[in-house]
Amino acid sequence: MYDILQVTREVNIFAPVENREILSKKIANLIEDAIHTRKIANGNKLPSETELSSQFGVSRTVIREALRTVSAKGLISIEKGRGIFVKALSADTVSDPLHQYLKFKISQNYALDVIHARQIIEPSIAAFAALHRTEEDMEKLHSNITRLKSYSGETAGLASLDMEFHLLIAKASQNQVMPLILDPIHRLMPEIKKSVYQTNDHAQESAIEWHSKIVIEIEKGDPVGAREMMNKHLAIAEEHIRIMLKSQAKE
Repeated sequence: MYDILQVTREVNIFAPVENREILSKKIANLIEDAIHTRKIANGNKLPSETELSSQFGVSRTVIREALRTVSAKGLISIEKGRGIFVKALSADTVSDPLHQYLKFKISQNYALDVIHARQIIEPSIAAFAALHRTEEDMEKLHSNITRLKSYSGETAGLASLDMEFHLLIAKASQNQVMPLILDPIHRLMPEIKKSVYQTNDHAQESAIEWHSKIVIEIEKGDPVGAREMMNKHLAIAEEHIRIMLKSQAKE
């Protein structure tokens, strides 16, 4: 059998780029497409910079810029002395770039935008979870609530448990897209949640109460009840955020 590395060296995967405008971007797109269409499989080695430069008909500087772009998206790993390898695709591969974009592009006062986005998305996810959850999903949700009830550490840990709960519901929906949509949004939440817990003495108690109510409806298999409980939970979460913002404004 031919190793894929041998194949990439014997047969040119890429053709020269004729239009030299925005070369690095075009080459990055072509490399990404080759990875997504599995012309180069996960874990395998890409041609060297010199070989890519020859195949595309551009300088090594352009190739380096293109590879940096692809690497930033989590698709390849550039290992000094070893070469360039295709990374296995994962949820993080997809959600990391969106999280980074949201983190650096949205305004600093983004807390209300985040909770409003969650209010649009998460009640429907809870309804789907009620219809499709498994026993394993329920065990994980109950475990999360148990840990939340007994937690007495730093607010960062509370925030982590809180967001884990909501991601578990997304996974319980059995819809592969939902966790990918929620993950980058949820990863904006730790700082918000830490501030909420610091400015509201009842926030942890409220989270325990409403998380428990949501789980009851999901376990019953009641999508209407699960949607309603999630709506109420996120409405209270918005109230807590508004209290936190007022407190910050005074400071």
